[in-house]
Amino acid sequence: MELSLFSLFAYTMLFVSLSISYIIYKRNYKLTSQNLPPGTIGLPFIGETLQFLSDGRRGYPEKFILDRMSRFSCNAFRTSLVGELVVVFCGKNGNKFLFSNENKLVNPWWPRSIDKLFPREEDENVNEESKRLRKVFLNVFKPENFRHYAAEMDMIARRHFSTSWENQELVKVYPLAKRYTFWLACCLFLSIDDPEEVARLADPFDELASAVISIPIDLPGTAFNRGIKASKIILKQLLEIIKQRKRELMEDKVSSTQDILSHMLVYTDEDGRHMGEKSIANKILALLIGGHDTASAAITFVVKYLAELPHVYDLVFKEQMEILSSKGVGELLNWDDIQKMKYSWNVASEVMRLAPPLQGTFRQAITDFSFAGFSIPKGWKLYWSTSSTHRNPVYFPDPNKFDPSRFDGNGPAPYTYVPFGGGPRMCPGKEYARLEILVFIHNIVKRFKWEKVLPHENIVVDPLPIPANGLPVRVYPHKH
Repeated sequence: MELSLFSLFAYTMLFVSLSISYIIYKRNYKLTSQNLPPGTIGLPFIGETLQFLSDGRRGYPEKFILDRMSRFSCNAFRTSLVGELVVVFCGKNGNKFLFSNENKLVNPWWPRSIDKLFPREEDENVNEESKRLRKVFLNVFKPENFRHYAAEMDMIARRHFSTSWENQELVKVYPLAKRYTFWLACCLFLSIDDPEEVARLADPFDELASAVISIPIDLPGTAFNRGIKASKIILKQLLEIIKQRKRELMEDKVSSTQDILSHMLVYTDEDGRHMGEKSIANKILALLIGGHDTASAAITFVVKYLAELPHVYDLVFKEQMEILSSKGVGELLNWDDIQKMKYSWNVASEVMRLAPPLQGTFRQAITDFSFAGFSIPKGWKLYWSTSSTHRNPVYFPDPNKFDPSRFDGNGPAPYTYVPFGGGPRMCPGKEYARLEILVFIHNIVKRFKWEKVLPHENIVVDPLPIPANGLPVRVYPHKH
């Protein structure tokens, strides 16, 4: 009897193994029979997702990309990620192709699980909404609109450092950077600057931000499930804010150009249609996620590198003190001051080259097309990664060296430095990010020097680069 059971188990395992092998064979045969980019798709269903995530969590997200570029092609390779067949576009030509062909050959795409965190209205067309939102952003983020943002950001930064940094010997940078950028976003997107109201939004927001990068399993107790609940709470709060703002606009109590929310409420498309309240709430929610998480990561790594490179800190300090000495007592930063922070921005740019807050994004082929001699089938998912250029010696000699002078003059070649995208797909919020990062740099270096508490703290990329322990630093106030 025991032998029979053992034989049955052995035959079952053999059948399963053969079935999996057959699936892999058929899948690979189908793929190799087309003129697709070379590559591997890994295990059935899982693909190479675990390896992709594992390299990031070990702090080397570029390894997955650069290894396959070396092994298969420096232009493009195929893989399987998040349950989808994917072509990874590489190098400056790959970046240029994707950024230049949006809404022609490719469209934005994200995993289906994201829809549970950011639910759309039933009749909402993703691509049309994306175009509409971009038009709103381009209008809101016009250079002339930033002239008064510098002073507002400086005022919030001063309050932030006064309440969270001063009179502290040791702080954790990443949580405080998130607090600063979220406060800014609430103020400039929604005109909310009361700390208590900001905190009321921030608590469920942290749960949602964690869910975006979690395994999408919707079971009680999981991070994804908590994120869905948090999303509902935040959306309810945002809808209340939106309804109140609509009343204020109708009664002429607020300006239609006061902030991003007002711009969204008064915006009409070519047919004279306004955006729906739920759609606006979702867009604001996505803005708060994207705008504050990426900037928080960038700010954290600026602090990290300035702690590690005292000669760079000294040059940043010198530049910021020259600006400070030209100001009256208590005078806020203005737009002209920001333009003088050239070396500080070169430093921040080099930080974002080495530790890009955004590792890459997905697209979807909306028609069959060719790239670099390879066939790309309609429906396939496409991915571009900062790693294919940022740490590539072809574009950046001695790529692991920290060298802000790379950004002198015209800076890197087009489509090689892409933390904000590039070309026609340049992120419209780039100037906003530049402002909030530079205002932070000004306020921290004029107050402190600092040193890392954990000299060899690990970096985890999941999917943003984050110091494993939040980057604790010991701060030393300047003696003026």
